[in-house]
This record gives sequence, structure tokens and C-alpha cells, in this order.
Amino acid sequence: MGQAAMTGLKKHNVITASRSGTGCDHKVDITSKASIRALFEKVGSFDAVVNTVGYCEYANFSVMTDEQWDTTIQSKMVGQINLVNVGLNYIKDGGSFTLISGILNVKPIPMAIADATTSGAIDTFVQCVAHELPRQIRINVVNPTVLEEAWDVYGEMMPGFQPVPSALVGKAFERSVDSFITGKVIFVDA
Repeated sequence: MGQAAMTGLKKHNVITASRSGTGCDHKVDITSKASIRALFEKVGSFDAVVNTVGYCEYANFSVMTDEQWDTTIQSKMVGQINLVNVGLNYIKDGGSFTLISGILNVKPIPMAIADATTSGAIDTFVQCVAHELPRQIRINVVNPTVLEEAWDVYGEMMPGFQPVPSALVGKAFERSVDSFITGKVIFVDA
């Protein structure tokens, strides 16, 4: 998903970060406010934050463990909220945040209850918090379906879904960062 976002951000000077730090400019754990703060201290002031990560556990609801729920909630939901909460102290006036959810909160599949629940929470968070952000800061969320490039990995668990090209998802990230919209869920679905 990060590579898909990058296709829409080509005109920007993008600084990358990931949990492992492999192949990126920086290492960050979005479940830790201290880690996020350390990243933003290194980077300094910025115009936009684009997040494409959120780890999810998959299991049937009846056997989903507390640990699996906690892992998903801390990464996909709380981690993204942390990015915004801490990022407000570093982002420039008129800047933007773009978060990631996923189509499973609208089109559920078996064993994806944690992903669907946290995606729905992020969609709602963005729609609500947009009214509270100071200094003309904007926030949106990209809610994509499965990528064509990932169909070989996820296709079997998503029968009847039409994958979309990563370039189309990149356009959604571009729209979020470069337009004037705020508080929107930008669906990318066939």
C-alpha cells in the first residue's frame, strides 16, 4: 500500500518510515507516542503525513483472542490516532493527514472482524476529528479494496471482489494531500 501511495505523491519530497526501518529513511512504531515523537523531532516541521500501515489479525470472532484484538486495535486504530495527536505539534498550518482504513468495514468477509471494526473506527474518527483540528489542518482517510498487485496473496479470501491497480489508489492519496477536502472517506473500489 505504501508503494501505491507513492505513485500519487511523486511531486512531493517524501520522507519514509516503517516499523522495521528496512528500505526506509526512518524507523517508527505508531503504537508508541514516544516513537512517533522521536521521528517527528528528527524530521522537523512538515506539510503532510500519509499513513499506509495498520497491522490486523484475522480469525473467526468466536476464537479471536484478546491479544489478537489488542494487536489490531493498537496498530490499525490507536496507532493512526497517535500519528494525528502527536503530529499536531509538528505539522505546518494548513497541513494534512491521510490515514488508511479498508473496504472490509463496508464489504465484510469471514475472519476479518478486527480489520473491519478498526477500519470503520478510523473512517468515523476522520469524519469527526476534521471539525476539531486547528490551524486549517485537514484530515482524510483512504479506504481501498484489494490491490491488483496483491491479488495473489489476498484474492482467495476475497471472492467476488474486483482488485484495483495501485496507481488508482495512488490517485486517492494524491487527492487527499493536494486538494482542499477534509473529513472525507475516499473509497477506492471497483
